[in-house]
Amino acid sequence: MTSTRQATDHTDSTVKLSSAQLSMAWLRLQAAAAVLALTAIAGAAHGFEFHEATIDAIQLGFRNGSLTSTALVRFYLDQIGRLNPLLRAVIEVNPDALRQAACADAERGRGQPTGALHGVPVLLKDNIATRDALNTTAGSLALLGSVVRRDAGVAARLRRAGAVVLGKSNPSEWSEFRQVDNGWSARGGQTRNPYVLSSDPCGSSAGSGVAAAANMAAVTLGTDTDGSILCPSSFNSVVGIRPTLGLTSRAGVVPITPLQDTVGPICRTLSDAVHVLDAIVGYDELDAAATRVASKFIPPGGYVQFLKKDGLRGKRVGVLRGFFQSYAGTRRLRVYEQHLATMRKHGAMVVDNLHVAANPTALLDDISSNEGIAVVAEFKLSINAYLADLVYSPERMKDFGQDD
Repeated sequence: MTSTRQATDHTDSTVKLSSAQLSMAWLRLQAAAAVLALTAIAGAAHGFEFHEATIDAIQLGFRNGSLTSTALVRFYLDQIGRLNPLLRAVIEVNPDALRQAACADAERGRGQPTGALHGVPVLLKDNIATRDALNTTAGSLALLGSVVRRDAGVAARLRRAGAVVLGKSNPSEWSEFRQVDNGWSARGGQTRNPYVLSSDPCGSSAGSGVAAAANMAAVTLGTDTDGSILCPSSFNSVVGIRPTLGLTSRAGVVPITPLQDTVGPICRTLSDAVHVLDAIVGYDELDAAATRVASKFIPPGGYVQFLKKDGLRGKRVGVLRGFFQSYAGTRRLRVYEQHLATMRKHGAMVVDNLHVAANPTALLDDISSNEGIAVVAEFKLSINAYLADLVYSPERMKDFGQDD
């Protein structure tokens, strides 16, 4: 959970490292980069470029025989093994991932129908339940060893699409409902921004954002209550989609509040994110109230059909200038202006200076204050319901949330 205010306040926060630690980290990243280059060359020599591979490129490799799911999973497991000791983006890898990949290869070999995610390795944020060898803990030691009753709704959809569950990404513990640094959990440690190690990875889905950016998975899933898909996507230079509430099921996701929680993709490209979105949207009887309403608006044929180069032409884009006053004169605002210019160039109708409040800062303060009151009550109800549905809950959880 990352509020607008939190995201702004954390913009210049840093993970404090000594000069010696930074030097060592730089040397390790250089070594990792050399390994990546050699791996990419080796992949290209066999007809497939692993580094920065998109879903479309992966499926083309499967079709032309230059790639197998097994080889792809091995590549990402190697990436995790080399980079995760430094970046801490992955909290756990799936011991069953290679078997799943082999099954996907066998299905493809038999000519069985496959979709865009068939055989594609995906990392799930560690608050998304999987009924397998993986833990689901929201980064907390308190939930370690708990056993869920079933896959989360989105995880079940990914499996039906043929995706390989590679593992779990490191979240901010309890999706930052516990006040911790962005990207820190007791189980996974501190996730670090892969571009600037001392920079904020941002948001409780930081592990998913960093893993996508650092090529530690083909695609990832995050969750968002208050910016935790959008913020890590922004800070780690990847693409995140925060779906409308109920477009994706929250069943089996360690909750904060049903009024705001949503699950969405974090990927290296917009095309990849849309492919993942198409796979995970839809009605779920275990989250019926929300998904029944939202599923009515899923377009026939899915969202991939809207990936058009001229897709911005004629679209109206509103700009709320009041929320960017604190960035006046900064490089960040100049880049923002460049993006607006790019949208205009591609045919968008940019409606500048939309007025929503006389004092935007006061409006945000009011929203944050009211939200804080509501979320505390909603969390207690929601987490009790989640815990009650577990097949097994560790003994240490019996006093969870009780007064000392």
